[in-house]
Amino acid sequence: MSDELNSDIHRRLEKAVLEVFSSSDFHRASIRDIANKAGVSFTTIYKHYGSKERLVFAFVDIWMGKLTDRIVDHLQGIENLKEKLRKVFWLQLDYYERHEGLGRIVFMTLPMKTWMADETFDQPRMMTLMIDVLRQGQKEGILNPHVRAGTLLDFFMGFVQRSFFMWILRGKNESLAEQANIMFEMVWQGMLARPQQSIQGSHPEKE
Repeated sequence: MSDELNSDIHRRLEKAVLEVFSSSDFHRASIRDIANKAGVSFTTIYKHYGSKERLVFAFVDIWMGKLTDRIVDHLQGIENLKEKLRKVFWLQLDYYERHEGLGRIVFMTLPMKTWMADETFDQPRMMTLMIDVLRQGQKEGILNPHVRAGTLLDFFMGFVQRSFFMWILRGKNESLAEQANIMFEMVWQGMLARPQQSIQGSHPEKE
């Protein structure tokens, strides 16, 4: 529905949504806050989006789509599984560092339960791309075959989220993206296939 808005209004709304929801408590922020910040009438916003949730999710979907486009573009020509995943890991950290407001909204502001109930949460293009890469790694015997590919993805994405959150908490003293290679090695080691006995776990009481 946002396509019906002219480009100037859309641009102002995008800027306002980013500013308001990256710096305010989600439950306290309102459409009127966005309207005042963007210089757009409450009626216009409500007509096109219906609620503050739909407003925020619509723009998050656009921003996440740009990240997906970037990932697809950068993966062109990369055949090695580890290098594919390394690139995706770096791209995510770099993107959220460059777009800190989006990172704050996605990882710190949006109530996860609320976002999960919306169709934009699924991000099918990005998730399908990631799952396909991980499944291929399992088929090739490189990645842990004893868990679902979705579990590997949860591990991968959870590291990205935690890294961003702690980067903010610790005052952004270092570049998040510049630490990507070191952190990725830890993620990679955690996803690798292991002998089955180690996957099943040891029994300390018998050792």
